[in-house]
Amino acid sequence: MKIVVGSDHRGFAIKAKTIDLLRKLGLEVVDQGAFNGEDPADYPDYAIPVAEAVARGDADRGILICGTGFGMCIAANKVAGVRAVTCRDQIEAELSRRHNDANILCFSADFLGNDDAERMVKIWIETEFEGGRHDRRLLKIRDYEANH
Repeated sequence: MKIVVGSDHRGFAIKAKTIDLLRKLGLEVVDQGAFNGEDPADYPDYAIPVAEAVARGDADRGILICGTGFGMCIAANKVAGVRAVTCRDQIEAELSRRHNDANILCFSADFLGNDDAERMVKIWIETEFEGGRHDRRLLKIRDYEANH
């Protein structure tokens, strides 16, 4: 599985730890930046390239990290084919995959500790989409995107 990862300056430190975890899990990782935590970095500059890579199929999934996770999520969801979610815990991460086939995980660098973030990312990566009744809901979203 190929994962593309991005952060703004506030998410930089936890992004590095997330990349280490993903590599330990045997995944291919592409780092889209930011490449330091010192210089101000605007979240759309990282969210949109990550979202476009996922939407094009250049990566299987994406992970975005900023101060709250909200800005990244808003920006990523502007790209057709993206189902980005902001998760705060392991249950949300699991259900976002199982029920919504979320293809981009967004989370907060400011409100999650490293251990919580690591557990959440691991669950999100390992959880498969359930399909079934959830397929028709995602089809409605895809139909809307195709027609608007």
